[in-house]
Amino acid sequence: MIFKSKIKWAALVGLILSLLSLLVHLLLANYSTADLIQYTAISSLGEDFTPKFGRQSLRYRNLWGIVKPLESLQPYANPRSRYPAPNEQSNGFIYAKIYGGFEKIRSSICDLVTISRLLNATLVIPEIQESTHSKGISSKFNSFSYLYNEEQFVAALSNDVVIVKSLPDSLKEARKRKEIPTFKLKSSASPNFYINEVLPKLKKARVVGLVLANGGCLQSILPPSMSDYQRLRCRVAFHALHFRPEIQALGHRMVQRLRAWGQPYLAFHPGLTREALAYHGCAELFQDVHSELIQYRRTQMIKQGIVNEELNIDSHLRKINGSCPLMPEEVGLLLRAMGYPPNTIIYLAGSETFGGQRVLIPLRAMYANLVDRTSLCSKQELSNLFGPEGPLPSDTFQFPPAKNEEQLKKEWKKAGPRPRPLPPPPDRPIYRHEKEGWYGWVAETDTEPDPSLMDLRMKAHRLLWDALDYIVSVEADAFFPGFNNGGSRWPDFSSLVMGHRLYEMASARTYRPDRKVIAELFNSTHDQLYHPKRNWTLAMREHLNKSLGEDGLIREFRLSKPTLFLAHPLPECSCRTPGSAEIPIAVRGSDGQLLYGGEDECPKWMQHGLEMASLKTSSAQEGRNDETKSSEDEIDLDEPESDESGSRMDASPPPEQDEEMDPDD
Repeated sequence: MIFKSKIKWAALVGLILSLLSLLVHLLLANYSTADLIQYTAISSLGEDFTPKFGRQSLRYRNLWGIVKPLESLQPYANPRSRYPAPNEQSNGFIYAKIYGGFEKIRSSICDLVTISRLLNATLVIPEIQESTHSKGISSKFNSFSYLYNEEQFVAALSNDVVIVKSLPDSLKEARKRKEIPTFKLKSSASPNFYINEVLPKLKKARVVGLVLANGGCLQSILPPSMSDYQRLRCRVAFHALHFRPEIQALGHRMVQRLRAWGQPYLAFHPGLTREALAYHGCAELFQDVHSELIQYRRTQMIKQGIVNEELNIDSHLRKINGSCPLMPEEVGLLLRAMGYPPNTIIYLAGSETFGGQRVLIPLRAMYANLVDRTSLCSKQELSNLFGPEGPLPSDTFQFPPAKNEEQLKKEWKKAGPRPRPLPPPPDRPIYRHEKEGWYGWVAETDTEPDPSLMDLRMKAHRLLWDALDYIVSVEADAFFPGFNNGGSRWPDFSSLVMGHRLYEMASARTYRPDRKVIAELFNSTHDQLYHPKRNWTLAMREHLNKSLGEDGLIREFRLSKPTLFLAHPLPECSCRTPGSAEIPIAVRGSDGQLLYGGEDECPKWMQHGLEMASLKTSSAQEGRNDETKSSEDEIDLDEPESDESGSRMDASPPPEQDEEMDPDD
């Protein structure tokens, strides 16, 4: 009996200790920071991510190295001639409202500053409509300061344009009474339009209002005599438009966390937005409700005159013509063809990926280390960006009015051949979660409901997510666009990133694929996508390598620059360092237009600074080489190989490098 009682007591004590242990673990999980939980798991993978091949190896340079022909290009957006300060006696004030997302806002602000300089006008800090208080955002921010740093913007452009934060009181009253002339502008407006049409009314009324909804207000290519205005655009985009400090700090922390894994990373922007897919007629690339949503948006564009084509378009023909985005699965195959190993870190940029996580499944299967802002930041860090926001109504969902059987049959017969979701079985109840969200209205009505306050707030939040992705993409070791140069005359995220990288670090690896060529290559091996022949892999690799250099830049000039100057700010905003064997001969088109080359020579003060920076970098590199020399000697016992230029190669590739599809192995 005593023995049995001891067993019972021991079991009771064990049960109590187990409950206490469980309680302690629950408390720790509840009160520990999200950063500790999230980043401990991520950092534990760092050892597996660390590359075992040196940065001087041929394999590394082929995947991450700089583009030698573009190494002599340096950013230089300063005025080339005498550039007078802005006249204090201005012709009046320019007050602007900007509609659209991140890309349209950034492009429009650059054009606004240029127009203000052209008209000798005082610019009022523009109002960003996506981030006004009516959208439910925090009262802590004004519309411009929600995204950008106002003080930096004003100070950086003090030698170019006089910028004020608001109109004088007398003009404010006139604006409220709608007594000021207002212009709704096109992105292709010429300088003569402003001089002949806007300037007279500006002088007369002392203020004009501009409405920008197309991503700009000035034509992209200006006459050679206006090259200083092009450089002003570059100064605005690349020097004056800084994100507010909280966004800058978090964006750079994200880059540091990616760098902390000890491996370079590639940024990829899918470009799968509903607007672009609807404009180009790419609905058949998706299925079910997603295809229906694209078609509905295309119908709206046709009614608004944005699209002058039929509703139903053969999406596969558009895909072959290069008008549709590359799907994430195709991008994964392209990266495999280039030789990127399966453990490559890929940062997924973009606040909207139409189709959701389903379209990313094939890419994740090929590259498991696919991360985004939610992987690198805690929820608290992201929520701190948009500040305290008022509570939304607790229940904003309303069931649509019930329809009888006759109405449903009539609507179904009128639907036509468009892909539509099948109606639910009659005996099955329709649950509430099946009708909530941006897709729930498709099965009930042909009219998209008005956006709710939550929808408007989420649009404002997307500006912040795009800003973070922009920082990480510009700083990436390599960038791959899923869609750019769509031909819609709207600015797109990938083009802005590619232009910024071309200006700031032209020699960094920025792929500029021709989607038409890639579609032809994919069609040639349609049945063997995951196990293509060696010749196909070499052809794809050759095309992507050419897109990094002169061929890619010439193509970008012809496609991007007529639409968006910031996507290709050459040659106006760059210079070439002299004495380099890589300086190219200027390439001109059939009309005599300069396509590539022809940049000015960098001034002596810049050359001296670049030489000093190069010496510091080389000395630091030598110091690191000396520190690791002994350890390398212990590892590499065999004689190292050399490539054609004499650079040292690793004696044997790491085991994980043999897993990818590489014809050179």
